[in-house]
Amino acid sequence: MSKKIGDIILDVNHISLRFGGVKALTDISFNVREHEVRAIIGPNGAGKSSMLNCINGVYTPQEGSITFRGQTFDHMDSHQVATMGIARTFQNLALFKGMSVLDNIMTGRNLRMKSNIFLQALRIGPAEQEEMRHRDKVEHIIDFLEIQAFRKTPVGQLPYGLQKRVDLGRALALEPEVLLLDEPMAGMNVEEKQDMCRFILDVNDEFGTTIVLIEHDMGVVMDISDRVVVLDYGKKIGDGTPDEVRNNEEVISAYLGTSH
Repeated sequence: MSKKIGDIILDVNHISLRFGGVKALTDISFNVREHEVRAIIGPNGAGKSSMLNCINGVYTPQEGSITFRGQTFDHMDSHQVATMGIARTFQNLALFKGMSVLDNIMTGRNLRMKSNIFLQALRIGPAEQEEMRHRDKVEHIIDFLEIQAFRKTPVGQLPYGLQKRVDLGRALALEPEVLLLDEPMAGMNVEEKQDMCRFILDVNDEFGTTIVLIEHDMGVVMDISDRVVVLDYGKKIGDGTPDEVRNNEEVISAYLGTSH
C-alpha cells in the first residue's frame, strides 16, 4: 500500500546565500510535502548543509524566503523554528557525552516544558508531575529506537552508530512535524545504515513525520526517498522522483559520474 503524500508544508523560494564573495547557494527553490521523505543530494561543497542551515535559522540568506505552513519568513531564527515544529540533527554529533541516553533525549523536551527552571530544578509540585509526563514520552522514544539496554549509559561510552540513534531520539523528543537529517548515516557500517534506514522510515510512517534528508549514499537515497532535489556548486540541477533524478543527464555527469 502506497502512503498518502499531503499538501506542501515547506516551500523554499529563490534562496541565495553568500559568505563574502563566495556563493554558497544561488536561487534555490523546491518544496516539501507533508509525510514525504525528501532527499537533498549533491557532491561535497554543493551547498546541502547550508540549505538546511537556512531552513532552521542558523544562516540568514541574502535573498529569498521560506514558507512553513502558509507563513512566509525572510529569516527564521533557530528557537522560532523549533517552536513551530522543525527539528534538526547535525553531521557532527552535538550530544552531551557525560550524560545518560535518557537525559540526552530529555533535553529535546525542554521547549515543551511549561514549568519555570527553578521549579524544574527543585522537582516540586506541578513540575514533578510534568517531568514524569515528559519522561514517559522519552521512554517511548527509547523503546521505539531499541536502545532500552543503554538508557542509563553515558552517551560517550556508546558506539558511534548508537550515538547517532540517540541524536535522532533527541530530535524526535521535540515531536517535530518536519525533521531535518544532516547525513544521519555518515560513518556507519552497512548494518548500522540498514538500522537507521528502518528507523527513518518508521518515524515517517508511524509518527507521520515529514523528513528532509541529506545523504551521500545513493543506494539509501534511491531506496527511501519519495522525491530528490540535487544541488551542485550551490545551484539546483535536478528535482523529481528517484527514477527521474537517476536518469537526469546533468545529475549523472555532476554526481554519479558519466561512467554510471
